[in-house]
Amino acid sequence: MTGRSTETNLQAYDAPEVAAHYAALDYLTPCERLLFETYIPAGSAVLDLGVGGGRTTSYLASRAWRYVGVDYAAAMVKACQKRFPDLEFVVADAANLSAFPDASFDAVVFAFNGIDYVLPDESRLSCLRHIHRVLKAGGVVIFSSHNARAVLMWRDWNRERLQRMARRFSGDSNLLYWILLVLLTSARLALAFGQAAGATLLRLLKKIPSQVFWRGEGSLVDSAHGGLLTHYATPSRVIAELAAVRLRPERILGDDYPRPSHPYATGWYYYVFAKAGEK
Repeated sequence: MTGRSTETNLQAYDAPEVAAHYAALDYLTPCERLLFETYIPAGSAVLDLGVGGGRTTSYLASRAWRYVGVDYAAAMVKACQKRFPDLEFVVADAANLSAFPDASFDAVVFAFNGIDYVLPDESRLSCLRHIHRVLKAGGVVIFSSHNARAVLMWRDWNRERLQRMARRFSGDSNLLYWILLVLLTSARLALAFGQAAGATLLRLLKKIPSQVFWRGEGSLVDSAHGGLLTHYATPSRVIAELAAVRLRPERILGDDYPRPSHPYATGWYYYVFAKAGEK
């Protein structure tokens, strides 16, 4: 086991500087946008768990007739209330959603791998049971979760930036442009390979000796915000865990979407699960 705890996680997320960091975020990943547009119809009642600083709030609230943001860190909820004074935010633990009635939401969202910080296992199971309870028949839960077997890393780069640099220094010479572009691309490729090799080695040293990698599930300390105890799981483990609370898989996409996902390279997966019943 590690020296970190769920209390340490909460202290990290409740720190003013961490709350300010999340409050400054205002975007959706391509994968999130696709899944939200596909599975959350306009006029839905949406429960946004682990809302953080409100990164997903603008988009989800614009689609919802009722929107509720929940976080267990009071500093995060305060930041959301400041950003969105007309919306509803609640300080609550995702493992205990008893404040919300049965079948009261069409969609539950748990973005940014927030479910991986609902620990220990008993708390996460309680969270999933509450999600099933508060969902209407046919409702969906959309969440992301760290991949336990992600060890391969790659560093991408801005190809258009290299093209602009080559054009700037080549003047009107197409031949010089292509020569410079090849040289710049080769140098950037070598740098990306070195960075990826270093990052991959660190992941291998961290995960390969642990049971998390071999079992496909478990908790390790992530370096974010001074060290957070984080749950990791493979898609097969996630599917089995949600089957235990009668939620069926609808769709799984990697965080590297629209590129194809890879079981040893995709850092985390986005999941859509549905509650049985007709919409």
